[in-house]
Amino acid sequence: MIPVCEPTLEGNELMYVTDCIKTGWISSSGKYIVDFENAFAKFCGVKHAVACSNGTTAIHLAVEALGIKEGDEVIMPTFTMIATANAVIYAGAKPVLVDSEKETWNMDISKIEEKITPRTKAIMVMHTYGHPVDMDEINKIAKKHNLFVIEDAAESHGAEYKGKRTGGLSDVACFSFFANKIITTGEGGMVVTNDDKIAEKAKLLRNHAFGIPRFIHTELGFNYRLTNMQAAIGLAQVERADYLINKRIQNAKLYTSLLKDVPGISSQPQKEWAKNVYWMYGILVDKNKFGMSKDELMKALMEKGVETRSFFYPMHKQPVYFAKDERFPDVTGKYPVSEKLFEEGLYLPSSSSLTEEQIKKIVDTIKSLKR
Repeated sequence: MIPVCEPTLEGNELMYVTDCIKTGWISSSGKYIVDFENAFAKFCGVKHAVACSNGTTAIHLAVEALGIKEGDEVIMPTFTMIATANAVIYAGAKPVLVDSEKETWNMDISKIEEKITPRTKAIMVMHTYGHPVDMDEINKIAKKHNLFVIEDAAESHGAEYKGKRTGGLSDVACFSFFANKIITTGEGGMVVTNDDKIAEKAKLLRNHAFGIPRFIHTELGFNYRLTNMQAAIGLAQVERADYLINKRIQNAKLYTSLLKDVPGISSQPQKEWAKNVYWMYGILVDKNKFGMSKDELMKALMEKGVETRSFFYPMHKQPVYFAKDERFPDVTGKYPVSEKLFEEGLYLPSSSSLTEEQIKKIVDTIKSLKR
């Protein structure tokens, strides 16, 4: 079986975690927390990085740190992982959904302004599968309407927009370090920003909002801490980040070259101003041209020992949001591009440790299945 994604742990991970265990620093204090935060901030080209328990809590902390609250609205793509929307709902605010664009699969910027209301407080972009959003246009709209910009950068470690890395292109950005991410801590997240106040607030809220004296609380905080052991893994991963990123890109180039002449198979385009890091190598399957649907291809590949994953199920199609709740997004609109991406999209094995031989085997298998 070729797994759809698995972590690449070939650096100092074991040595650093062993040090945590030998010294007893296994919880949410210890030198690796600070070292990981500093290393990741430098990696993103920002002043501050605040480690937390996962990517969802990173988004929630960012939203809370911006002061977004009940009754506010946050514009975001409908084509995303549900954590993006749920974290906004946790704060009492409402997600407002926008369809995707065909070119990059990112949120359709041309449809954002029509969704802005007096209640809108922020635009949250997601750099889909590692391809950055056109941030100049996003920031132009945000400035015009006096809105915050949040990057959901969970999938875009090391991706670049016009030479600048994601994470440093907005007011605040959020990363995930889940096991399938390019940089992983198993579970983990990070809030990054150049704003001193946002960083200070995120640090306060992630740890129960402890005050001075310690057990005096003037704000509602959360237990969103990362452990020193997870941070130790993260630090070792950041040390090898360029290698892990370049492997994803090399693998994507090989996939693209081998699949380019397969009728009915297309992959995510890349804009000239973008460095796509291909967190996952996604393809669209045109049933009429390929001879089978996405679901049929996924099943056939699994039978041949190749694991795949479907694209995101859009937020406006999520059953949980059909309930009547003022915080839930309006799901009555039309989002044809996002629906097409889900209907036709899957991603192929994408680990940084994937070999050339495995990629060739995967592509040969796809070609053999074409009808």
